[in-house]
Amino acid sequence: MAVEQPMRTPAAASGDQTRIHNIGYRSYDGPRLGRSYATRSLYSQSLRGSYGLGRSVKSKVLPMLLFVVMCVPAAIMVAVAVATKAKDLPLDYTRYAIVMQAVISLYVASQAPQSVSRDLRFKTVPLYFSRPIETADYVRAKFAALASALFILTAAPLLVLYVGALLAKLDFGDQTKGFAQGLVSVALLSLLFAGLGLVIASVTPRRGFGIAAVIAVLTISYGAVSTLQAIADAQGSTGSIAWMGLFSPVTLIDGLQSAFLGASSTFPGGVGPTNGEGVVYVLVTLGLIAACYGLLMRRYRKVGL
Repeated sequence: MAVEQPMRTPAAASGDQTRIHNIGYRSYDGPRLGRSYATRSLYSQSLRGSYGLGRSVKSKVLPMLLFVVMCVPAAIMVAVAVATKAKDLPLDYTRYAIVMQAVISLYVASQAPQSVSRDLRFKTVPLYFSRPIETADYVRAKFAALASALFILTAAPLLVLYVGALLAKLDFGDQTKGFAQGLVSVALLSLLFAGLGLVIASVTPRRGFGIAAVIAVLTISYGAVSTLQAIADAQGSTGSIAWMGLFSPVTLIDGLQSAFLGASSTFPGGVGPTNGEGVVYVLVTLGLIAACYGLLMRRYRKVGL
C-alpha cells in the first residue's frame, strides 16, 4: 500500500537555498582624466602602431625595414664623406626625401590603412565616441600620429647626415642651415602625405584596397607629372613645367622647397618655380593639408553615428 508523501510548499523547498550576494557594484569615484587624456592616449597608441610597437612581430617587420632602408643610404654617404675628407655631402638635406620618395610612399601606403581601416572594418569607431572623445579629437589624434611617424621616418636620415657632416668637420653654419631647411621640408611633406593617405584609407574598410589606392595616387601622379614635364622640356615649353608640378604631392614639395628653402630643383632642366609661383605652391600645399583634415572630419561625422 503506497504511503502518501507530504507536499512541500515552494517556500519550504527553496528557503534553505536563498542567498543574497553582494557582488560589489558601486560608482566610480576615482580621477576622471577627460578628453585630453583620451586623445593623447589615442595619439600615442596610433604612433606606436605605425611602427608595430605593441603589436605582433609580423606587424613590426615592414615599418622597421623601411626605416632602416631610409637611414642606410645616409650612413653610407656619411662614411664616404669622412673617408674621402670631402668638402660637402654628396646629397643636400632638402633633396634626400625627394630621392627616397618611393620608400616614403610605400610607408604611407602600408600604415595609413593600418591606422584607420581596421576601425572601420570592425566598426569600433562608435565605441571611441561613446567615451568623452569626439570626432575632432579622433581625427586630430590619427592625423598627428601618422604625420609624426612620417616625420620620424624622414628626419632620422637627415640627422644621420648632419651628425656625419659634423664628424667630417664640414662647415658648421652651412650644415646647420641645410639641416634646418631639410627639417622644414620633411615636416610639410609629412603633413601632406599623412593627410592624403588617411583620406584615401578612410574611404574603404578593406586594408588591401587602401594600400593599393594610396600607392596608386602617390606614385602614378608623380610618374604622370614627371613624364609631362619631360615632354614639355623636350618641346621647349619650359614655362609650363612649374605649373605641372602642382598636380603631384612629391613635385609639390619639390617645387616649394626649391622656391623658398634653397633646394636645387629636380624638375627637367633644373628649372624650379619662381618666387611668385612658389607662393602658389605654398598655398596649394597648405590648402591640401586643410582639405584633408576637413574631409576626414566629414567622413567621421558619418561613421560615428
